[in-house]
Amino acid sequence: MPTYQHESRIRAPFEDVWDFHSGIEGLTAVTPEFMNLRVEASRGPDGEPDPDVLEEGATVDLSMRPFGVGPRQGWTSTIVERREESGAALFRDEMTDGPFPSWTHTHSFYADGEATIARDRVEYRLPFGELGRLAGPFAVVGFEPMFRYRHAETRRLLE
Repeated sequence: MPTYQHESRIRAPFEDVWDFHSGIEGLTAVTPEFMNLRVEASRGPDGEPDPDVLEEGATVDLSMRPFGVGPRQGWTSTIVERREESGAALFRDEMTDGPFPSWTHTHSFYADGEATIARDRVEYRLPFGELGRLAGPFAVVGFEPMFRYRHAETRRLLE
């Protein structure tokens, strides 16, 4: 399965970066406007609406319309893992409904002195069967601008 990874150093304390990315507000703050992202609903593991922290078992229903072209695309993600230990944390979400046959996104954060290393790793499978499989390694062309923006916005907002 193809994998994409992007990493950057954020000149902000680990706790601030982790807290920022732990809720839906962090996601909306770092998504480029051209994606036209809309949060349709978010639910905690027990079904409570709009949780402050996306814990393991939480789900988020999103829709987007990249560049304003075509119909809105639905996307549902479930937080399948969340853990924090001294100076390191991660959460992993899996797309349970949406445009990709498979999408697992691991968000990792590591204390680095007074700064934080933020790493996004995505394991994915593109649609369109064999054609998608052949094109999979080239998806970086679409992913790179999005993740560069996400990390730049994190730096802008937290540094």
